[in-house]
Amino acid sequence: MRERHASQGARRARDFESFVAGAGGRLLHAATLLTGEAPHDNPRARRLVTLALAHTYASWDRLRGEDPYDRAREYLATRFARGAWHHHGGLLSRTRPHPDSALADLGPHERLVLVLRLFEGIGEEQVSALLGMPQERVHALCDRATATVLHPPRRAARPVAEAGVAAS
Repeated sequence: MRERHASQGARRARDFESFVAGAGGRLLHAATLLTGEAPHDNPRARRLVTLALAHTYASWDRLRGEDPYDRAREYLATRFARGAWHHHGGLLSRTRPHPDSALADLGPHERLVLVLRLFEGIGEEQVSALLGMPQERVHALCDRATATVLHPPRRAARPVAEAGVAAS
């Protein structure tokens, strides 16, 4: 009996390691887009992925044919949403997206919907159900975020004298 549990535990660990090897990079990329951090300096994204993977591992035996990537992505998104919507003044409002991030001009709500809809390819109905918001709101946030990414707001130019001093 003990040997059977040991072999099941070893198989579970191998299966999970294989899952992480295949899905870890994509989850980290999605989390980096959500947090708006630079790809080479993304501690909040790494923390989100670690929490999502820990949650997925904890429920690994209960997945029963469910896609573990879906479970990890769902946890990642809801954890980010809780931080963005329920902890005003918390972690997300103290830190701004990295200015070089492709989604730096978007707010956390817009980043979340855009990443789920366009990067992850999830339908509006599913995003609506996952985030607990009306489908019309998801559609509006996605449209606004897409327009902002395609036509970013103009940045204020530095004065010429200041630019010349910085170049010397």
